[in-house]
Amino acid sequence: MQTLPYGAWPSPIDAATAAAHDGNPEFVGFVGDEVWWTEPRPAEGGRRTLVRRRADGTEESLLPAPWNVRSRVIEYGGQPWAGTVTDGEPLVVFVNFADQRLYRYRPDGEPHPLTPVSPVGGGLRWAEPLPRPELGEVWCVLEEFTGDGPCDVRRVLAAVPLDGSAAQDRDAVRELTDGRHRFVTGPRLSPDGRRAAWLAWDHPRMPWDGTELVTAEVGADGTLRGARTVAGGPEESVAQADWCADGRLLYASDRTGWWNLYREGELLCGREEEFGGPLWQLGHRWFAPLDNGLIAVVHGRGPAVLGVLDPETGEVVDVAGPWTEFAPTLAVHGERVVGVGASPRSAYEVVELDARTGHARVIGAEHDDAVAPAYYPEPQIRTFTGPDGREVHAHIYPPHHPDCVAPGDELPPYVVRAHGGPTSRAPLVLDLEIAYFTSRGIGVAEVDYGGSTGYGREYRDRLREQWGVVDVEDCAAVARALADEGTADRDRLAVRGGSAGGWTAAASLTTTDVYACGTIKYPVLDLTGWGSGETHDFESRYLETLIGPLAEVPARYAERSPARHADRLTVPFLLLQGLDDVICPPAQCERFLARLSDRQVPHAYLAFEGEGHGFRRAETLVRALEAELSLYAQVFGLNPRGVPTLELTT
Repeated sequence: MQTLPYGAWPSPIDAATAAAHDGNPEFVGFVGDEVWWTEPRPAEGGRRTLVRRRADGTEESLLPAPWNVRSRVIEYGGQPWAGTVTDGEPLVVFVNFADQRLYRYRPDGEPHPLTPVSPVGGGLRWAEPLPRPELGEVWCVLEEFTGDGPCDVRRVLAAVPLDGSAAQDRDAVRELTDGRHRFVTGPRLSPDGRRAAWLAWDHPRMPWDGTELVTAEVGADGTLRGARTVAGGPEESVAQADWCADGRLLYASDRTGWWNLYREGELLCGREEEFGGPLWQLGHRWFAPLDNGLIAVVHGRGPAVLGVLDPETGEVVDVAGPWTEFAPTLAVHGERVVGVGASPRSAYEVVELDARTGHARVIGAEHDDAVAPAYYPEPQIRTFTGPDGREVHAHIYPPHHPDCVAPGDELPPYVVRAHGGPTSRAPLVLDLEIAYFTSRGIGVAEVDYGGSTGYGREYRDRLREQWGVVDVEDCAAVARALADEGTADRDRLAVRGGSAGGWTAAASLTTTDVYACGTIKYPVLDLTGWGSGETHDFESRYLETLIGPLAEVPARYAERSPARHADRLTVPFLLLQGLDDVICPPAQCERFLARLSDRQVPHAYLAFEGEGHGFRRAETLVRALEAELSLYAQVFGLNPRGVPTLELTT
C-alpha cells in the first residue's frame, strides 16, 4: 500500500479505456424468437449498429459502417428499428442517421430505402416503426419539416409502403392522423388489431407535464377512426400505453403523484415509486404485458429495477441478480422478458428473464472488465438536507484505489456532477468516466437535485420556474455538506455537467463561491436566445415551465442567464462544445466567451467538429476527459500521471 497525495494515484483507467466503453445497448426487441438491439461503436465515429442474437445463442453485428441506426425525431430520437418474420426470414425496418430515411432490410441482403429525402428544413424523419406486412406497410411517427426554421414542423402517424413505392414519392406515404397535436408517439395495436393507442401533447407542455392517451378504431382498410382521449390531460402525464393480452388498455399515469400502472382506469399497484419516467425518446418502455396476464415492469424510487407485476394481487417480484438499474427498454415474447440492466460493478448488459422460472441471465453486450474491478468506485446512496429543509438525493463516489491511500491529514478534492435534462436523474451504474477520477484520488458526487425524476411528481415539480435556483442550491448543499463533515476538501471543489447540467455548472460558477473551478459541456447559457428560436422544437417552450413565460418575465430570463453574468465568473473553467449541436448551439458559448474577453479568467474552449449534443466519437471523448482532469490538476495542485496539460488562456 502506497501513501500518495490525492490526484497522484496511478490508475489503469485511462481516457481511451473510458471512451471505448461509452454508451450502452438500447431499444431491445424480438424478431420472431430472436433478440435484437442497437449498440454503440465509439471507435467508428460514434455510430450505432444493429446486433442480432439468434435462437441458438450466436451473436452477430449487422449493418457495417457507415450505416448508423439512429433517429433524429424530436432531435433526441426514439425507437429506430423494428422487425418481424415473413416467409420464414427476418424482415427489419430501420432509420439511418445520415439521411433519416426509413430502410427495409433482410440480413442476407442490402438495405432498400422506403422513404424519400425532403429538401425542406430538417427533412423527413421517422421513429417507432411498426411493421404491418399483412397491409404491406410499416406504421410509424413521421416528423416533417415545412420550412427552414427549427419549429417549422408537424408530426403525424403515418403508413409507409413496404414495397419501396414511397422511396421517391412523398405522396405515397399515407397519413393516419390529422396533425391536430404537436407531438405523438408511435401506435400500439391491440392483440386483435382492431384498436390503436398512442400518446399526444402540445406546446408548452413537456411529456412529463401532461400528455393525452388517445385511442382509435382500426378499420379493415387500415385507417384510424373515432380518435378520442381516454386518459391524461394538461396536468396528468401518461408515460406509456400498451394492451394486455385480453385486449384491456394498460398505461402508466402520474395522477397520484407517482407514475403508477392502470388497467382500463383501475389502479393496479399504488406505490410511492415510479413505473414510468420522462419521455425524452419516443419508444421508451417501462412496462410490457405478457401473454399470461402478468406485466414486466421497470420500477423504483430512485434507481429502477426489473420485476414482474401480478395485476390481480398488486404483488411485484423483482429479478434476482446483480443489476441495480434497468433502462426504459423492454421486449416480451411468450414468457421471455428482455431488458437492459447494469450495476455499480457492471455496465449495461442485455438481460433475459424467464418469467415462469424467475431465472435471469445476460444474453448480450456482456460486461467485460476492462481493468481489475478493484479499481471501480464504491458508491454511497445518500440523502442531504437542502435549503428550507428539503431532501436532496445524491450518489457519492469517494476516491478508491486498491493499492493507494492519501496522507492522513489530507482531504480529497471532489467534483459535483449535475445531470442533464434537467428532468432526468443519475443512474446507479458503473461509469468509467467516474472511475477515471476516483481511481486517481478525486471524489465524485452525482446530485439528483430538485426537478429530477424517480422521486415523484412533487420532487420533479420543485424546478418549476426555479431552474438556475433550486438545482444550483441543491448541488451547493451537497458540496458544502461533504466539506462540513470532513469528506471533501472545501478549497478543492469543482462542478461539472452537460446540457442542462452544463447550465447548472455555469450558473453555479456565476452565482456561488462554492467551487474552485468547473467543466461546462454543451450548455444552455443564454435563456433569452434559447427561448426565442435558438433551439429545436421539442424544447422550444420548455422554459415556460422552468423559468416562466418569456413575455411575462423577461427580466428573469436575463437575471438567470450565465451569459449575462460572465463578469461574476472568477474561477478557471473548461468549456466543451459540439459544433453540430442544434439543441444547445455553439453561438451560446461564443457569446459567453465574448463577454469574458476583457477579464483575466483562466479558461479553455474546445469545440469539436462532427459532434452534436452529447459526444459520441472516441477521439472526442478522450480529449474531453483528459482536458477535464488537467483542469482539476492545475487548479487543485494535483500531479496525475501521463495526462496532457490543458492550455488555459486568459
